[in-house]
Amino acid sequence: MKSKIIDFHAHVFPEEIAEKAVNHIGNHYKVPMHGKGILPDLVKSAEKSGIDHIVIHSTATKASQVKSINDWIASHTSEKLIGFGTLHPDMADAEDEIERIIALKLKGIKLHPDFQGFNADDPKMYKIYSLIENRLPVLIHCGDARLDNSSPRRIANVLDKFPGLTIIAAHLGGHSKWRESMECLVGRNLYMDTSSAIRYMDIDFAMRLIKEHGTKKIVFGTDYPIVYQAEELEVFYKLDLSETERKDILYNNAAEILGLPVDDKQ
Repeated sequence: MKSKIIDFHAHVFPEEIAEKAVNHIGNHYKVPMHGKGILPDLVKSAEKSGIDHIVIHSTATKASQVKSINDWIASHTSEKLIGFGTLHPDMADAEDEIERIIALKLKGIKLHPDFQGFNADDPKMYKIYSLIENRLPVLIHCGDARLDNSSPRRIANVLDKFPGLTIIAAHLGGHSKWRESMECLVGRNLYMDTSSAIRYMDIDFAMRLIKEHGTKKIVFGTDYPIVYQAEELEVFYKLDLSETERKDILYNNAAEILGLPVDDKQ
């Protein structure tokens, strides 16, 4: 029987800024962008690929953007589209906004230290981490050989300081820093997502990282609009995983984080 699928890592933008935002991402990472970055395009891709739920994100690069982005994400959530909010280290009212994020029924927080201009383990982030610890999961962009803001080492420092924080370390713990991820994060009490990782890695090394970390702590993600879901699933199915392991990564692990019923059908 076909497994249910949650795409835990997709970015969407209002149509009036989507093209600019997508071009910025492509230029920053020097990768071709396949998606348009708008909701109709994402939903069409998901339906074509049999995706049951998509966790949608949009990151505030300025503190002044936080509330409007959270409002926009919340206004587009549905049974299929699950929203994560954004926060910024320079905002003055983080506590109030976290309460508002919960009231808006957003299910977590997305942080992108590189784009937001802070180090993941900077003490100025401690208040935000303490406020969401044991309350909301946080998906954190990890890695980039050109920058150190979100290195696996810094994510490990955050975990040391806030052991009750539910962290989903994007890109298998460190895009283009996977050996550092192996050294600092693999086996720790955090989740990792597969987005913008397995397609760029040696498949044997990817399998080693996933197995050593534990398939119960990996979630599937695409990083749309970098790729469409069908493209990422094609890469994912090349991994030598059992049906149970696939089901956990594609759906059950994410469902547990999000408070959704797990898929126990064999």
